Amino acid sequence: MAYYIGVDIGGMSIKAGIVDESGRILVKDSIVPRVEEGQSAITEDMYHLCEKVCAKANMKLDDVTGIGFGSPGTVDTAKGVITFAANLGFYRYNLIKEFGRLWYCKLAVGNDANCAALGETRFGSGQNKKNTLFVTLGTGVGTGFIVDGKILTGHKGAGSEGGHICIRMGGERCSCGEKGCWEAYASATALIRQTQQAIEKNPESMLKTIALRDGEVTGKTAFEAAKLGDPVAEKVVDTYARYVATGIVLLTNVFRPEIVMIGGGVSNAGSALIDRVTRIVNRHCFGSRKVNDVPEIVQASLGNDAGIIGAASLVMD
Repeated sequence: MAYYIGVDIGGMSIKAGIVDESGRILVKDSIVPRVEEGQSAITEDMYHLCEKVCAKANMKLDDVTGIGFGSPGTVDTAKGVITFAANLGFYRYNLIKEFGRLWYCKLAVGNDANCAALGETRFGSGQNKKNTLFVTLGTGVGTGFIVDGKILTGHKGAGSEGGHICIRMGGERCSCGEKGCWEAYASATALIRQTQQAIEKNPESMLKTIALRDGEVTGKTAFEAAKLGDPVAEKVVDTYARYVATGIVLLTNVFRPEIVMIGGGVSNAGSALIDRVTRIVNRHCFGSRKVNDVPEIVQASLGNDAGIIGAASLVMD
């Protein structure tokens, strides 16, 4: 049995786990990275975290076949370079070269959404599929594409940024600086903004009651109120589902995946989101009215572990 370490890099926390060749996480742990101290400090943090999970699993460093890293931002996988990751302060940083000074084994790095897509395809809801689309609905909208069994990365790893396709010209301002991006309408951040706007216009709705009870508006607020039959909330959820589906239709028409796997915090709404999105995608995908050749829309099954498992998958081949 071969063992790998998957490292899921984030600005707030870095997670790592020992993963076996069947995609099972044996142990995992996390740390808060020293982002303010720079790239080398973060690399040392990841090294010590990998040491920690090995100790937790009663394994030696030599027992690990390889280590894979999933990083936010633009990643040149072929060169092992994180070209740009704003929240981490990485800029043209050769992670593989620098980490290799600390631990000699097979190493690989990829974009975090691409890693999650790979993990879900190999070991999650996309098993036995060769063409898949992974969409994560969180602070932003991340996407990962598996085409003919391989990660689609684009030139210098800068592709697969599906969250920044434009779904409305001149629309809402996106965090990237452009207007009308899918992320500006379909992220959890966008859903919270849409819910807050609905509360302002309809202060007597159940949305406000739930928000006051929880102390804030969250990505769950609208779905919970809609489940209780609040018409204002139902409208928010229907509109949001339409935004999510619009981006999926556009990407499906270009890449034609067999399955679309939706992850991230908002995906926990389950069928309340998935069923709505499915109906819209089935209605509007190219050719759907003639041959009904549309992808299956499902909730991703690996949850928060997709990043670790997917990162480990980078070094399994």
